[in-house]
Formats: sequence, C-alpha cells, structure tokens
Amino acid sequence: MMSIVETKSISDDVSSAFEEFARAFEAFKETNDARLGQIETRLTGDVVTEEKLARIDTALDEAKRRIDRLSLERSRPPLGGEADAPRDPFLAEHKQAFHAYMRSGESAGLKLLEEKALSAGSGPDGGYLVPDTVEREVLRRLAAVSPIRAIASVKVISGGQYKRAFSATGPASGWVGETAPRPQTSGPTLSEMSFPAMELYAMPAATQTLLDDAVVDIDRWIAEEVEAAFAEQEGAAFVNGDGVNKPKGFLAVDTVEDEIWEWGRLGTVHTGGAGFPAANPSDVLVELVYALKAGYRQNASFVMNRKTQSAIRRFKDDNGQYLWAPPASLGQAATLMGFPVVEAEDMPDIAANACAVAFGDFRRGYLVVDRAGVRVLRDPYSAKPYVLFYTTKRVGGGVQDYAAIKLLKFAA
Repeated sequence: MMSIVETKSISDDVSSAFEEFARAFEAFKETNDARLGQIETRLTGDVVTEEKLARIDTALDEAKRRIDRLSLERSRPPLGGEADAPRDPFLAEHKQAFHAYMRSGESAGLKLLEEKALSAGSGPDGGYLVPDTVEREVLRRLAAVSPIRAIASVKVISGGQYKRAFSATGPASGWVGETAPRPQTSGPTLSEMSFPAMELYAMPAATQTLLDDAVVDIDRWIAEEVEAAFAEQEGAAFVNGDGVNKPKGFLAVDTVEDEIWEWGRLGTVHTGGAGFPAANPSDVLVELVYALKAGYRQNASFVMNRKTQSAIRRFKDDNGQYLWAPPASLGQAATLMGFPVVEAEDMPDIAANACAVAFGDFRRGYLVVDRAGVRVLRDPYSAKPYVLFYTTKRVGGGVQDYAAIKLLKFAA
C-alpha cells in the first residue's frame, strides 16, 4: 500500500503543479493582452510577442498534463493490500487461483472454480476471467483516462449486445374542454437501437523471472499495462469509430445543419470558413451553446483537442474577460463560458469541413456498453523468453440521443 510519506509527496507535487499552471495562465493573459494592444496600434502583432505567447501556451499545456497525471496517480486506490482482499471465500479462492495461473501457468484451480460456477465459454481457447477486484480497477482507470467514457453513460451487460427501444417523437396530446370530444391521438412510433459489444485486446509481456518475484503485484501490473492500450483504442473509437469491429463514434454519425436537424443525425453550427471568424470569433461558440436545448445545456460539456483549446483560450467577451478559465481547484476541469472542457486528442484539428468542437450532454447523448468480464490468456511460447498475456474485454458504444450533442463545423 502507498505510505503516508508517498501520499504527502504526491499531494505536494500536485499543489506545486497547480500553482505553476496558475502562474502560466496569468503570464499567458498578460502576453496576449500585449499582443492585442500591438494589433490595435500597429494593425499587426510583434513577432517576439507572438513567439513568447506560443512558448507560454506550450508551457500551459505541459503544466496541465502534469496536473492530470499527478491527480490520476493520487486518485488510484492501492491493489493487493488488505483493504482490497475479497471477503467472499469464493472470490478469495478465485484470486489465489488466478495468481497461480499468471505466475506459473497452473490452471487447474481456475478450471475447478469455473466448473463450480457453471461457467461456459472459457478455458484454454478463451482465457480465464480476472478477479472482480482487477476488473473494477481496469474500468476505474479507464473512466479516469478515457475522456468520452468519463462523461458518457456506461452500462454493463451480460450478453453480446444491448438493445433499447426509443421514440423520436412522443405521443400527441392537446387541451380539451370538460365536455368536448376527445379525438384519438397518434401514438409514438417505436424503433430499436442496438449497441453490440466488440472485442478489445492488449498483450502485455513479462519475463518469467519477473513473474517469479513475489514482490511484484500481479493485479496492479495487469491493470497498469492494459490501461493505456485500452484507453487509447477506446478514445479513438468513441470519437471516430466506424462501427465495424469497434464502437461507432459520434463523429461518424451523419450530420446536418442545425436549422434542418432531424433524428438520426447530429446538428452542426457552421463557422463561416475554415477557421474562426476574424471578427468576434466567440460568437459561433455562443451560437453552438444555444443550438442545444435548455434541458441538455444544464449538464453539457465542450469536447475538443488541446490545439483547438489553445486557439479558443485567447477569446474574450465584450467586457474583456477571457472565456476560457483554468480549473478552480484540483481535480476539476477547465471551463469555457462556464461549461467544462473535456480534452479528447482524437478530436480533429481546426481545418476546412472539420467538426473540431462538440458540445452537449454526453451522459444522455452517448452510451458506452461494457460486457461483464475481462479475460486473460497466458502464452509462454510465442515470444520467448517473454510470457505474453492476451487480455481482452468487450466494449461497444454509440449515440443514443441525437438531440443531446451539437457540433461546430469549420465550413461556410
């Protein structure tokens, strides 16, 4: 388990990084104000000032990355300690048998347990289920580092896909007098949405010498090794996935101008060109916000990558106040016009016809489906002297409410 000294050290590092971030943003505002003043007086910005602003902007992003990394490390609970030990005798037996399989390849214990549990579909071909504590830790880590998963709805299923009925238009209704006739209203047209769970895999490797070392925490090692691989693949699929052997991303959905929006497509607000307008560039952000219905705006977030956020960071309102604001405290997100900003590096850069900014209530708009169970298959033969651990989980995703997400499209 993490010692008190280590915990205090991480807390000090996070506080230091947060202070550094705050100082960098103050320097950024000061330099950008100087740049704007030069443009007003000379009709052009000084090259030295522009370079200084770019350096500060880069330092600002680096400080934010450091805060994110340290905050994540501080929030991770320890694995393998007494507090993590399962109290259920069956779960404790499962964890012990799983460790024996991971370290030495001894699978008799896991086979016996799965016979007791009447489990099917496992064994040498499909691998073995990891203990519940490890599965929870993998999902907890993914929720922290996979940006769309963190703001979307997540549903755990036991089958291969999740189906739900929906109605794009509600039942008709109307006002009537006390004795007036009640004409029959048309009922809602129900359709079905399907979210299949696709297989996602990672294959960490370790030497047998490392596995033989009793000091190595197998649970933590597996969780840490698959975290980055799963999060990277998930992040890309939830944004741009085409739905073929992977989840369907919200940017892969058909789009239409918001004025003629219809169910089954995402509405777009156009900027008028391949970039933000030269005059009053923040007006298109205001238009994007109010393109979303009030019921969705309450829990809405902006989603964009760091490069787009860097461009928006310079925008001001009519009172000269910056629209972008740094996190108010540790563990919180930066805000834009009062709404949280979620950094998703798989979002496109600002370019012609790119939907580089999304805004919406992703909890209602996007659904992530997790098939229960993370499996591991031990392979000591394919990459000697390394032992490979073919680790798989099944996950799906897609837009579930097309009215909950709007896109800013850089086009005329």
